[in-house]
Amino acid sequence: MENEALLEKFSMLADEHNHQELRVYLDDQLITDIAELIYERPEQADLIFNNLSLTRAAASFRILDFPLQEEVIRNQPAAKVAELLNELPADDRAAFLGELPSEAVKELIKLLTPEERKITLSLLGYPETSVGRIMTPDYIAVLEEWSVKQVLDYIREHGKDSETIDVIYVVDDKGKLMDDFRIREFLLVSPDTQVHTLMDDRFVALHANDDQEEAIQTFRVENRVALPVIDDQGILLGIVTIDDMLWIANEEHTEDIQKIGGTEALDEPYLDMPLLKLVKKRVGWLVVLFIGEMLTATAMGFFEDEIAKAVVLALFVPLIISSGGNSGSQASTLIIQAMALGEISIADWWRVMRREIVSGLMLGGILGLIGFMRILLWNSLFHTYGEHTFLIGTTVGFSLVGVVLWGTLSGSMLPLLLKRLGADPATSSAPFVATLVDVTGLLIYFSVAYALMQGILL
Repeated sequence: MENEALLEKFSMLADEHNHQELRVYLDDQLITDIAELIYERPEQADLIFNNLSLTRAAASFRILDFPLQEEVIRNQPAAKVAELLNELPADDRAAFLGELPSEAVKELIKLLTPEERKITLSLLGYPETSVGRIMTPDYIAVLEEWSVKQVLDYIREHGKDSETIDVIYVVDDKGKLMDDFRIREFLLVSPDTQVHTLMDDRFVALHANDDQEEAIQTFRVENRVALPVIDDQGILLGIVTIDDMLWIANEEHTEDIQKIGGTEALDEPYLDMPLLKLVKKRVGWLVVLFIGEMLTATAMGFFEDEIAKAVVLALFVPLIISSGGNSGSQASTLIIQAMALGEISIADWWRVMRREIVSGLMLGGILGLIGFMRILLWNSLFHTYGEHTFLIGTTVGFSLVGVVLWGTLSGSMLPLLLKRLGADPATSSAPFVATLVDVTGLLIYFSVAYALMQGILL
């Protein structure tokens, strides 16, 4: 733990059972330090939460990882759980409950106040990956006929219950979103100014059923701390804040990295996941990839006669297939990341293909030239490849051009194809692309060899 002083002081007060001083001490610490203390001493999480004020307990709880949140709730008495859940912001509460089994959710929902229960059930009713699941109903909305003075008075009275007061939303008497303003726009004009005179009716809103990944792109483009969420009729339902988006973006990035590595996305921290569950997450792709790699042996068997006639060809098999796999993995990773950042879409497939054709030819040409020169140099020094060294080098060189070109095209097109089919592009992971290119790379290699060496070595 970085804050060793906090850990030592906590340990001393806990050992002395000095709860009064412990309560004062903990309430004086940063929320992030409290969370770090809980991670360091998970067995004493109950003691820490019981000695925090309700507001700070909720603030600490919301930034913990789900497994530790679940442990805290499980070990707290019902009365304490009820206080904690009702104190949590609606979006954080819905996010926590959304991870629990349905039976547990039913029991915890009963602990909420009628108003909070209604809000929570409303959020849980949206799809898990939708914007509606992470929005909060705690925002400041004003009417267009109000004056700026009325707006500021309203903010003073109700602002403490809002997720943010940086952005103020204008609605009509039916709750339809009309406009939004940064609070500075109210602070810099006369108090007698009417809200409708400041409106330009230009605003960006998310739809409750929008995908969270799309919302991340909108936040990135608009550079806002919060965005409104509306329904099909334009009614303002809630807002999504940048802190929620950063959390979602981190989760999506982590999930994509894990999938690119050839595993299913982990639902919890690596060290907290049961070993059997971890193996289950990894074994599926490994079996698929292993079966795919078995096709490599099949391809080798198909060209058994050629290999028997020119054993030297087998020496370069690892070089050929690894170069194709590496180029495919590069292209796949670049395209998946570009798609995640919104830099390219399915409609850009032809532009991507053209670039990858050129890139593949250039990269393959560079590797092919290096391979050709290496074979000539090695033979001149050690006389390894015999009298047909130039022909062998040419075969390897042209094969590298073809295999690298095929690798870059496969790696770049697979994510776009999967996206078009409605699947997750990250599942066209680097290992999957590498396995595909391994098999097809052998076909390219031996086909080139057969074309160039027929009647000479074959």
